[in-house]
Amino acid sequence: MSSTLWHGRFADGPSEALQALNDSLPFDQRMFREDIAGSRAHVRMLCDVGLFTEAERDAVLAALDTVEHEIESGSFDFQVNDEDIHTAVERRVTDLEPAGAKMHTGRSRNDQVATDLRLWTRSAIDDVIELIERLQRTLLAHAEHAGDAYLPGYTHLQQAQPVALSHHLLAHGWALARDAERLVDARKRTNVSVLGAGALAGSSLPLDPEKSAAYLGFDAVFDNSLDGVADRDFVAEALFALSLLGVHLSRIGEEWILWASTEFGFVTLDDGFSTGSSMMPQKKNPDIAELARGKAGRLIGHLTGFLTTLKGLPLTYNKDMQEDKEPLFDAVDTVRLTLLALDGMISTTTFNTEAMADQAASPYAAATDLAEWLVARGMPFRDAHAVVGEKVRRALAGEGSLGELVA
Repeated sequence: MSSTLWHGRFADGPSEALQALNDSLPFDQRMFREDIAGSRAHVRMLCDVGLFTEAERDAVLAALDTVEHEIESGSFDFQVNDEDIHTAVERRVTDLEPAGAKMHTGRSRNDQVATDLRLWTRSAIDDVIELIERLQRTLLAHAEHAGDAYLPGYTHLQQAQPVALSHHLLAHGWALARDAERLVDARKRTNVSVLGAGALAGSSLPLDPEKSAAYLGFDAVFDNSLDGVADRDFVAEALFALSLLGVHLSRIGEEWILWASTEFGFVTLDDGFSTGSSMMPQKKNPDIAELARGKAGRLIGHLTGFLTTLKGLPLTYNKDMQEDKEPLFDAVDTVRLTLLALDGMISTTTFNTEAMADQAASPYAAATDLAEWLVARGMPFRDAHAVVGEKVRRALAGEGSLGELVA
């Protein structure tokens, strides 16, 4: 006889192929704390509404504590029929305490897994925001230390106008601020409880979804049970916010790659945040910056893939939605590691301000300022633009210099 949570309807257990494809335990077991927290809240609520005795509640809560300790310590014995973390936890709780068989009263894995994932995503968002703020502080510290150092600003990767190094560094800080704001906004829609929505249509039992939500620190409760079970917008939003953050981290990485090159020479990377070559003894490679650039494609791929998964699903729960976790988990892991590594690389970077100033001192970098100098003396801007442009052309051909305009 199969020991799945749904075996009653079936004469035989699942085939090996079905079990292998269906099982999500290898990746969803990382939500064990959230699953146990959700069960604690559900059991407390069941007691509050009279569906559990206080003795049953306390016994099941104690069993949940034991299960949490076993998983944390690595002593938990996962079974082959534990197709997901919910099954594993419920099985073990019931082994420890017969009242555990009542723990799933009024609950479906549909509202259970959505609750688990919302709790996990809420915590992950908080962690990522903290790491963003850490990188912002590192950029701010460098900006404050930069003083009046300046470097060429670029458009089209061609020298455009001189800019203060502090101004340049803080530009990245402002982009990161928007990333944090997006995550804060996504967190608001994530922090909604769906416990009580059941499989799709709630329950005939006298449940109290508001009480369950309060136990878990959610700000709101689902408005519609069908939508509550089907909603994975919060995953898509998180993936988008993480993808755009990855794009901004990629841009930082690209600049550090350029700046660390022999041709630019604007920064020197710490040995602890660089790699070398197995063949070329002289090499010092900005691998962290390159990986930050490369990881952005991975993040965008997760977002695109998940949106494609969602696009054809009818209400409410479909097994396709099991594909929400791996891209989200990997995106969060990728962003966390990238933020930590970039912060370490940037915090230990030495800025070669003399090399920056030498490049910014090119007279061509000041061409716009020269045109505006002429405007300030009464020349129409379009005329000034043409005059300076012609002087640049002649100077590049060896026929004079820009300085002749102000001589």
